[in-house]
Amino acid sequence: MIEIRDYRPADWDAIAAAHDAARLQELGYSVGVEAFLTLEQTAEDEGLFDDRLWVAELDGAVVGFLAYADGELTWMYVHPAHQGRGVGAALIERLFAHVEAEGVDRVELTVLDGNPARRLYERSGFTLVETKTGGLVGNESFQATGHVMERRLRR
Repeated sequence: MIEIRDYRPADWDAIAAAHDAARLQELGYSVGVEAFLTLEQTAEDEGLFDDRLWVAELDGAVVGFLAYADGELTWMYVHPAHQGRGVGAALIERLFAHVEAEGVDRVELTVLDGNPARRLYERSGFTLVETKTGGLVGNESFQATGHVMERRLRR
């Protein structure tokens, strides 16, 4: 069973493990693992705690998380050992419930080129808005191509 709840400081080790494993996977599909930085290295500077942060528990263990700020899904990682089990979709559903209650009419995200998570976002109603190439967020010495996607919410 998947439970989505607010982040608690005791979740740090679990979200760091999920991020680090999934980020290596993501970079392997896109920029290359040489660009990898841990969650501990990037969380504060990249605004992980700027607004809302939810964790996903699967059978009582934290296996993923999603962060949201100012109309943007800013972070979402699910540990690779638990991908394909509905965790990402459950996190996105929680996000949509939150933003609809807040009266937000659209949510944006950027997904790296080659990242298979793009299929999840498309199944969740996100559509491609723009493709950009530039410095990799958090490790700007690497070039990356990102697809900006959005989902307009019913009002």
